[in-house]
Amino acid sequence: MENTTTFVKKDTTANPGPLGLCGFGLTTILLNLHNAGLFGLDTMILAMGIFMGGLVQVYVGKMEWKKNNMFGTMAFTSYGTFWLTLVFLMIMPKMGLGEAPSKVAMGYYLTVWGVLSLGFFVATLKLGKMMAVLFGTVVLLFALLAIANFTGSHLVHTIAGIEGVICGSIAVYMAMAQLFESVYGRQILPLK
Repeated sequence: MENTTTFVKKDTTANPGPLGLCGFGLTTILLNLHNAGLFGLDTMILAMGIFMGGLVQVYVGKMEWKKNNMFGTMAFTSYGTFWLTLVFLMIMPKMGLGEAPSKVAMGYYLTVWGVLSLGFFVATLKLGKMMAVLFGTVVLLFALLAIANFTGSHLVHTIAGIEGVICGSIAVYMAMAQLFESVYGRQILPLK
């Protein structure tokens, strides 16, 4: 009789999702407060885009990969890359590294991100109502921003800004709900 030993490796690492949601949510809120017309586009938004929106989310995507979470890997890495590319689209022309994209080009840029987000939204239909609400608002945000760029409508851009603040706030709410549940050992804020 052969004696075999089976080892089971248990994952005891923390859930990286709340950190990624904070990176996405806080950066989305700040950019869309600008889009709503409350202040100009400045280095505060660019720095948040590079670090919290960009690098933090890409890092969280890698942590989600280690947890074998394909959705988290794709979503956080994709949106982290979105923020990095968005900031670089703004700063590269100022550094003499190419021309700034036209409004039409930005409309297409936002459209392809909206299509990707629509795919994520479809996946969220199996992941819970709050996740589906979040990704539904992401799809709507990209649609409004694309329309604003294609048409040049200041009104649509302002509406997109308001909707973006709501979208980012949902992400921060979800992050805090998960954090509180981890800290208190029970659900404090509902996520269903």
